[in-house]
Amino acid sequence: MYFYLLSLLVLLPILAFSGWASAKVNSAFSAFDKVPNRACMTGYDTAVHLMRNRGVTDISVNRVNGKLTDHYHPKKKQVNLSMSTFGSSSVAAVAVAAHEVGHVMQKKAGYVPYKIRSALVPLANLGSRLALPLVLVGILLDFFWLSSPQPYGQWAVYAGIALYGLSTLFTLVTLPVEYNASRRAKSMLIRDGILTEEELPGAKKVLSAAALTYVASLLVSLFYFLRFALVALSYLRRRD
Repeated sequence: MYFYLLSLLVLLPILAFSGWASAKVNSAFSAFDKVPNRACMTGYDTAVHLMRNRGVTDISVNRVNGKLTDHYHPKKKQVNLSMSTFGSSSVAAVAVAAHEVGHVMQKKAGYVPYKIRSALVPLANLGSRLALPLVLVGILLDFFWLSSPQPYGQWAVYAGIALYGLSTLFTLVTLPVEYNASRRAKSMLIRDGILTEEELPGAKKVLSAAALTYVASLLVSLFYFLRFALVALSYLRRRD
């Protein structure tokens, strides 16, 4: 009872922070989506220009549905810009487009955290699918073969916890990747003359607000991982 009450007390401020971060990024984007950049470049123009100036010619720039659904798909070699970014010539749009190009440049430069995150993608997906079933199998093994000289059930539970932790590790590695992409974006925008020094603070506010959503994701993921691990381990302790 006390464990669940404590969990709720910890979870509520995390969810509040997550909601605030989401509202902040939407608010920042909406505010600077009303401010046209002086270079009159759209998100599409920005992405193409930045990549071409850096010798990247094999990445396509596409439009996808939604708002702030922008992402870089390395396997398909696509920078996908949302409806709110692709054709907009606002300060917010070029900031978001430049951020996605930042990921392209990370891959080109062999940025280590980016390489680690890319390697973790299939493992994190696998871990999120198999963690809970593996823990349940472990508990059943521990229950039916309690007298077994080999703690197969406990090993299965530990493996499930480790697999679940891969998704949290992925969100942790994502933080430096996203912050670095934003730093690259701001530098490229100024260097290529797409934004002026006066316009850059607006882009910084949009990118900083977006980064907070990744901090919130890490906190949520860390909470659920610790809760998952504590529940599984407490069961094993009770069995012992």
